[in-house]
Amino acid sequence: MAYKPIRFYQTGTFTVGNRLLPEGQRSVQADMRRTNSLNSGHRACQGCGEALGARYALDAAMQATRNQLIAANATGCLEVFSTPYPETSWQIPWIHSLFGNAAAVATGIAAAMRAKGRPDVRVVAQGGDGGTTDIGIGCLSGMFERNDDVLYICYDNEAYMNTGVQRSSATPGAARTATTPADGGAAGNAFGQGKDMAAIALAHEIPYVATATVAELRDLEAKVRRAMEFRGARYIHILVPCPLGWGHASDATIRVARLATETGLFPVFEAEYGSVTRVSKIRRRVPVEEYLRTQQRFAHLFREPARTDLIERIQAAADRNIRRYALLDEAEAP
Repeated sequence: MAYKPIRFYQTGTFTVGNRLLPEGQRSVQADMRRTNSLNSGHRACQGCGEALGARYALDAAMQATRNQLIAANATGCLEVFSTPYPETSWQIPWIHSLFGNAAAVATGIAAAMRAKGRPDVRVVAQGGDGGTTDIGIGCLSGMFERNDDVLYICYDNEAYMNTGVQRSSATPGAARTATTPADGGAAGNAFGQGKDMAAIALAHEIPYVATATVAELRDLEAKVRRAMEFRGARYIHILVPCPLGWGHASDATIRVARLATETGLFPVFEAEYGSVTRVSKIRRRVPVEEYLRTQQRFAHLFREPARTDLIERIQAAADRNIRRYALLDEAEAP
């Protein structure tokens, strides 16, 4: 197993990164030697899940590679808020690609490192759900098919947040966006039109695929470290709630991400060569309504008359994930 959950019983403490733990159990973020790959001074919104996810993932990757890392970054929120010309918050070698070709650019960087005799320099490609599941899916699939030595990380906030909260193929059914309104009888985004990118990566049978959320720091870090143990194509899909686009409080990002997993709407697992090797069991199963009510993008479902039919469809999707990935212990399974 890549990660063993740690139980905490502390009360009344704000110990950063739980430095009271033995050194081997501490998170990368608890280490004063962390690289701060995405440093302060960026212009992300308060409570931005993507800023958290990128910092957690890249700091873990830097530690795993002994700071021998280059990142290619697709156009999108992460690129825009971290590099307003002529400034940058990145403290690693970092290249801005086009919206749809981050995987291809990263492949070229990896090839250049091989040609220079520097296979110790590893490459990470980063993109949001728009640059990954929509615009960049062709380049990404090609990277998978060639088994290029790149770790691709998708920071999924489920819409095109940077350009005004438009629908992407990662936007869930019934969610309200600028292009899927919930007025005049419309019910938000249509069901059945999106892509399960982690499952697509899994179908390519590449060396390593994983999902994670910003709510489980150690799990996320462990999966990045595990990914760096492989050579070839690897993919990590990280759920990063967006307070602006989702319409939740800026201090609720971690809670919302945790609810996504506890409902079963976002299954957390890892796989090697096309076979699932580990799933994160749901600790406290909650109905999807508890998750939906935290976000204004689903507020129309609860206006009178409530759209119980749509809530039931969302619940059915969560139940299907629970069965597919065996997210509950047998005694609790539906």
